[in-house]
Amino acid sequence: MAFLDFLKKQRDSQAPIAPILPEQIYKEGVLELQDVIAPSALKITPREINLGDKIARTFFVMSYPRTLTDSWFAPIINLDKVLDISIYIHPIDSGEILKKFQKKVAEVQSQIMSREEKGLVRDPVLDTAYQDLESLRDQLQQAQEKLFDVGVYITIYGTTAEELDKSESEIKSMLESRLVYVKPALFQQEQGFKSVIPLGRDELGVHSKLNSSPLSSIFPFVSFDLTSDKGILYGVNRHNASLVLFDRFSLENYNSVIFAKSGSGKSYATKLEILRTLMFDTEVIVIDPEREYEFLSQAVGGRYFNISLNSEHHINPFDLAPPREDESPADVLRSNIVALVGMFRIMLGGLTPEEDAIIDKAITETYALKDITVDSNFAEIEPPLLSDFELVLAGMEGSESLVQRLSKYTKGTWSGFINQPTNVDLNKRFVVFSVRDMEDDLKPVAMYLITHYIWNAVRKNLKKRLLVIDEAWWMMKSDDTASFLYGMAKRGRKYYLGLATITQDVDDFLKSPYGLPMITNSSIQILLKQSPTTIDTLQKTFNLSDEEKFLLLESDVGEGIFFAGLKHVAIKVIASYTEDQIITSDPSQVLALRKKRAEVAVQ
Repeated sequence: MAFLDFLKKQRDSQAPIAPILPEQIYKEGVLELQDVIAPSALKITPREINLGDKIARTFFVMSYPRTLTDSWFAPIINLDKVLDISIYIHPIDSGEILKKFQKKVAEVQSQIMSREEKGLVRDPVLDTAYQDLESLRDQLQQAQEKLFDVGVYITIYGTTAEELDKSESEIKSMLESRLVYVKPALFQQEQGFKSVIPLGRDELGVHSKLNSSPLSSIFPFVSFDLTSDKGILYGVNRHNASLVLFDRFSLENYNSVIFAKSGSGKSYATKLEILRTLMFDTEVIVIDPEREYEFLSQAVGGRYFNISLNSEHHINPFDLAPPREDESPADVLRSNIVALVGMFRIMLGGLTPEEDAIIDKAITETYALKDITVDSNFAEIEPPLLSDFELVLAGMEGSESLVQRLSKYTKGTWSGFINQPTNVDLNKRFVVFSVRDMEDDLKPVAMYLITHYIWNAVRKNLKKRLLVIDEAWWMMKSDDTASFLYGMAKRGRKYYLGLATITQDVDDFLKSPYGLPMITNSSIQILLKQSPTTIDTLQKTFNLSDEEKFLLLESDVGEGIFFAGLKHVAIKVIASYTEDQIITSDPSQVLALRKKRAEVAVQ
């Protein structure tokens, strides 16, 4: 005897259901699959079924409105809850139903004529019913429509009755707002549950008659999609295979964040976005900490700058951008002084309030040394260098410690990095700044300096631009660099700038007081495969369900969740063969490509 039959026998005997021990299962017969998957106990009540530690409640749709809109059932299917849905469709013979229609049409017509003879006001309900019946009868006769007995059953699950009541209320409110009414299968929970589980047996038998058109609106295979009329292809929706096409410059801000563990495809997805963005008249600037974008810049004819201690490329932090039409020279100078104070905090390992005031005054006097004031034309004056600043600082009282700490940037090993006039230019549609060869102690300074230079260039000329900062956690380690990055994220829209930050160290990113504001100021958020050590933090930050949490843990390379505004979908990043050859970071592929290029060069 199978396990379910054993349970049924216990129930029919009205004996209390005791826990079933393995010895009892063995004595009752051969262990079958249904014995393995069956719950440890079963209790059926008028409103629900207790399945071990879970409670199930089944509903049926009892009434529909006169017309059904497309995808009215989609909110239920996409509901972020555990539920089962069964839709039973029983075809009705058109010949038989037409005979009943003839009788029904005659009855309605008779009622209308009877009211007319009595001089009563016309009843719009009867008139509408008559028109609907006549229209449907014509369509059935012409084989344009067919009629079906349709049963829609929904089973929800929970651990407590209160949880079930909450889910029931939510589902009812969603459906009743569309004039679709459901009722629990009172005293038929067993039949309802059996109708919903994948056995294909309609034991509940609660049907409504629907013709083909409204029936098609219940089509169950729907999910959210992010397909728009313009934009670039980010990937494929893993739920319904639709294309995720989106334009970041159509949102309220143009910023994005990508969180992913190492090797999960975050740089690959970013390079793919860059390659496709370049086709839409957008300039792209990248801060590359691992020299991953060099080949891409060569392939698209971009410009690649290697920023290091021995590099021939230099950026002078004292450069000033010419003011825009809506800006005054005083605003530009003041903004640059504030940014320089922040840079010196990083360079000098922090400043006391007294040292902060000395640095601020020294910067102002350094500019004055070159006759740069709020009334100057910045485009015609050569800006000072760090050595000029050191000279001014050395003549100020209480600056001995500051001058000593600054000397390594002007006279020591690091003097070639920052104490030089600027010789880089953003005159290409794709520009990459690499800081891979920069010492780790100097990377935050270098990234701050580069972003400050880029910000000045962005403010100078209004163009559609995307700034990509890979391994952004380097900049989030210091409050000054994080604050500057956050300021760019907030103000970038004014200058048509989108900021894309990428990081694998989620904890370091979110530890910064500017981490969460950076996320909330990003209209696009992409989560790829995650590490178990960081998934709980991400689940709390992005309010992920348990299903989404496990999806991120089990995702393959290039798979994850794509958030855009209020929508999010499961995404898989897909590139063409040619794109893959340009953007791949896989070491085995890179070696094979280098070997292939070497062979071509020899030939």
